[in-house]
Amino acid sequence: MTSKTTNKFSSEVRTRAVRMVQEHGGEYPSRWAAVVSVAGKIGCSAHTLNEWLKKAEVDGGQRAGVTTDMA
Repeated sequence: MTSKTTNKFSSEVRTRAVRMVQEHGGEYPSRWAAVVSVAGKIGCSAHTLNEWLKKAEVDGGQRAGVTTDMA
């Protein structure tokens, strides 16, 4: 199941946004602050970017869940 918001952004944009939060998160007082900042830069909601981050963590083995290739 894919949301309309996810389809609005290419996989390259989603990957870049996730990487920006992961690489620059330490520059913010919290992960959420980093998510809000990056989301504003790419034009998506913070909630959407946070969902992309969670999925990337599952796919990378850092979080429990069903990976994209298994869904």
